[in-house]
Formats: sequence, structure tokens, C-alpha cells
Amino acid sequence: MEFKDYYKLLGVSRDASPEEIKKAYRRLARKYHPDVSKEADAEERFKEVSEAYEVLQDPEKRATYDQFGQGYHAGDEFRPPPGWQGDVRFTDGFGGFTSDADVFSEFFESLFGGRPGGAGQAGFGQRSGPQRGSDQRSVIRVPLETIYTGGEHQVRLQDPGARSGQRALKVKIPRGIRSGAEIRLPGQGGRGPGGQGDLYLQIEYEKHPLFEVDGRDIVLDVPVAPWEAALGATLAVPTLGGKVDLKIPAGSQSGRRMRLKGRGLPGSPPGDQYVRLQIHAPSPRNEEEKELYREMSRRLEFTARRF
Repeated sequence: MEFKDYYKLLGVSRDASPEEIKKAYRRLARKYHPDVSKEADAEERFKEVSEAYEVLQDPEKRATYDQFGQGYHAGDEFRPPPGWQGDVRFTDGFGGFTSDADVFSEFFESLFGGRPGGAGQAGFGQRSGPQRGSDQRSVIRVPLETIYTGGEHQVRLQDPGARSGQRALKVKIPRGIRSGAEIRLPGQGGRGPGGQGDLYLQIEYEKHPLFEVDGRDIVLDVPVAPWEAALGATLAVPTLGGKVDLKIPAGSQSGRRMRLKGRGLPGSPPGDQYVRLQIHAPSPRNEEEKELYREMSRRLEFTARRF
């Protein structure tokens, strides 16, 4: 069978720290998760990075992989140690539970599946006694309003064990949680004779029709009329916490950025909201309005170009 270079799959060095491994996995999981990715091979790539993370995030599995993987490179023919054979089930990386043949590679099973142990000896990759279910991971998208206030958010996850093939969970979202962070739900993972594993939900921000997110800062484009920009105006602009009055100084130009301190996502310190002004000139609807534009062109000494 083919040797899998889990470090290469995650794009990290062999001496990468647990934090570097987690960061790399989160980045790739966001890129290839089938629910959000447009990549043609997203599902297969997601399974590969999930398998790599399953091994490298666990100190025992990582040590075993490093021990048996010495001298091998990606694509090399790999022969497992004699007698080792996988026969257990694992999480599917999509919030569900499936057979090992559906998700994990033959290489993974050869190292981390169960095998009959000798007298008084546990099988490879197993603990003695009833086995707890495997941990599961999934990515969920949460509205910015819920990130701002915190509170409950309902998610639906694939679950072949449920009658409908899905299960619904109410998840408590901490106020101001960062994109990429994980929420652990104890006992909500895969089923096993020794109890259920845990469920890890990775947070993604749902795309908002008005706001962009930059770290903890929020960015909003605000259209203004030419006379509002020229003469100044006070506008009621939306924020995640409700509308606030913003004073537009006279003589403002398109592209000007104005800051609403502390109006971004919660944190220590909280983020700010930045308003980008966009001057929109109305199209004349009749001859009278066209004449107004002609009169402005005659009376105002102005050119929009500097070349």
C-alpha cells in the first residue's frame, strides 16, 4: 500500500508544534470542507487532511506514526508490521459516523485499526476494556449577529444512526468567538461500547449582506449623495448593535474611512467598525434634472481628474 505523508498533507514540518498543526488543519478544513468549498476534489482532500489531523493531533498516534514512518516518503510502498490489521470504526470528519472503509485510508487502518492481542495484551491502537466512541469534527457557519451577542445556534449534522440521517443540536456560541475556533461538546461524538466520544465544532462566520470582517473589526460601505458629501450630513448607519448616528464632514470624498470605536466584534479589546464612504451620483431622469447638472458644470470650477 502507499505511504501517507501526513506532515506533507498538512503542509507542516515534522517537528511542528501542536498549535502549528491545528492552525494548518483549520486553514485546510475551511478550504476543502464539502459544504463550502468549490474545489472539484474538495471531499477527497478534506478526508485526507482530516485523516492527517486525526493522527498528528494525538500524541500517541503521532509517536506511532513517526516510529513506523521512518525512512518513508509520500507514495512509497509501505508494508505494515506483521500481524497488524485494522478492524475498528472512526468518525467521518463531517459530523457523522461511518465505517473505516468509507473514510480512512488502508494505510491508516494498517497502523491504527484493532487486532487480536496476545494473552493479556491489548491490540495495537486499542485500550483494554470497552472502547469509547471516536471524537468527531465538523464546520458550522454562524451569523455575525450571533457572534456579536452570543447565544444559542441550531445546527444540523449528518448522522447515519438517526432516522432522518441528520440530527439537530443547539449550540451555545460564546460572545465574540473567533473564526476558526473550536467548540467542544462532550459526549456528542461517535458511539462506542465505552460511551460516546466528543464533538468538535469549528466556527466559521456566515457571509453578511452588509458587513465585512477584518479580524475583530467590521467594515461597512455607506453610499452618500454628492450634496451630503459636499455639505456634510448626519447619517444613521447600521452596526451589529443597531443603528448609530454618524456625522459626515463637509467636503468628504469617496473612499474616506471613518471609525466607530468599539462597534466591531466583542473582545479584549473589542474591535471597531470602519465606514467607507461611497459617493453615488443620481442619474438625471428628465430635462430639468439634466439642466441642473449643466448649471453645476458651468458654475463650479471643478475637475474630478488629476491627469
